[in-house]
Amino acid sequence: MNQATTFSPSSVGKTFTKYVSQNILGMLGISAYILADTFFIARAEGADGITALNLVLPLYSLIFAIGSMMATGSATRFKILRARGNKKADSYFPNALLFAVIFGLFFVALGVLVPSQIIRILGGDAEITAIGTPYTRIFLLFAPFFMCNYICNAFVRNDGNPSLAMTATLCSNFFNIVMDYVLMFPLGLGMAGAALATAISPIVGICICTIHFLSPKSTIHFRLMLPSLRMLAQSCQLGIAAFVGEISSGITTIVFNFLLLNLAGNTGVAAYGVIANIAIVATALFNGIAQGTQPLNSEFYGKGDSRSVRKVLRLSFATALGIALLILLTANMLAAPIVSLFNHEQDARMAAYAVTGMKLYFIGYLFAGFNIVGTGYLSATAAAKWAFVTSISRGFAAITACAFLLASLLGITGVWLAFPAAELLTAVVMCFALKCNVK
Repeated sequence: MNQATTFSPSSVGKTFTKYVSQNILGMLGISAYILADTFFIARAEGADGITALNLVLPLYSLIFAIGSMMATGSATRFKILRARGNKKADSYFPNALLFAVIFGLFFVALGVLVPSQIIRILGGDAEITAIGTPYTRIFLLFAPFFMCNYICNAFVRNDGNPSLAMTATLCSNFFNIVMDYVLMFPLGLGMAGAALATAISPIVGICICTIHFLSPKSTIHFRLMLPSLRMLAQSCQLGIAAFVGEISSGITTIVFNFLLLNLAGNTGVAAYGVIANIAIVATALFNGIAQGTQPLNSEFYGKGDSRSVRKVLRLSFATALGIALLILLTANMLAAPIVSLFNHEQDARMAAYAVTGMKLYFIGYLFAGFNIVGTGYLSATAAAKWAFVTSISRGFAAITACAFLLASLLGITGVWLAFPAAELLTAVVMCFALKCNVK
């Protein structure tokens, strides 16, 4: 059997740069296609299209969260056990794929049976439901492929081939952007075309990842086995941070949509739709750091090399701080021109909401970067309890409490400030968690 790739403590900085830079590029590729979706939908359907897209984003978040939890948790278990020479590592890849298909079929059923009802439950009126139903139906039908793509990419990265993992992500998302345009405009398919382009793109990523699985360098093998709930549970313990990291955007979107529909109607939701989609790019940068350092942290932790683990953590926080400052500067200097790209109808009210909201909302990334990277570290080093606590804080508890409290006190301004307030509260919890777990 081929030996898994190992990392040398003497070249931590070089390896960190390689893994993190390639994962940031890969995550930017993911966010780029979401921005392209938003841009093309704004051109084709206007503010109502953005509103419809934003209402169904929580469904995307749920699918991605389940896929990310199984992918990150299983790949982390694989890496730790491989570093210890444990043959049980070989079972985590096929088990994750099997459960991706099982869970994915649930979403397929929703897409076949109740897509319009889902949009209505999420707050859509008759017009928004009519626009969003074809989009929702199509992407739900392809849910198993989204989850399997996450898993394949995570295992390729953990098996020592981050370059191919990055290539798979970038190629699948470039395909999505090109097909977005082709299907929506020359072929005139509108929202259905956008959904179809998005739905097919993970298949491209899976095909590219297969290059690694078929290569002689791969230590990953698919074998027939019965699904193991025990292995799934073990994986999910370490993948819960990734789950909450993805689902938090969905929870935030639901809460913010609910509040904004009451405070400013569809226009407020459209403004938040612009902010939320731009924020995905910012979050992707920090997720790139967390995912890029996961294989390093997991292997050094598995070998008991605490010195290298601490070095990776210091480099991660320094990188996150630099990116956070750049994001905040960009939000304050370029908010108006960025928002204008998605305001095809030149709606002055929507622009005013979005520009103000972007400047306030993005303050939160001064703390979000620290929290995302810290949670990634806790998960990669098997500190499942603390990874769960910090994830729940920023993904559910803090953001929900802050949104309702500040909205009641400050109106729409309070909604925009809820994200910074929640991330600040979580940062306090994170400091305590790191104090207990960094050795």
